[in-house]
Amino acid sequence: MNSYYAMLALDLADDRAREAREQRLARLAHDGQRDQPSVIRRGLARATAAVSLGAASMTRRLDECVADDLGRTLAVAD
Repeated sequence: MNSYYAMLALDLADDRAREAREQRLARLAHDGQRDQPSVIRRGLARATAAVSLGAASMTRRLDECVADDLGRTLAVAD
């Protein structure tokens, strides 16, 4: 029974050592990265914003046309 606990303790110690090693490597890898956003990500964000602004502008124009058509239709019906 004691050998079972000894094996369990060794296995747990090995797991903790592996986790500590992985955390240390992850920390080293993270420290080596730049903090600036990538050029591609920034370009994609600007392109998405431009498409969004264009869609909003088109929607406003369409709403104005529909409102004008509706106004003319109601004026004729009276």
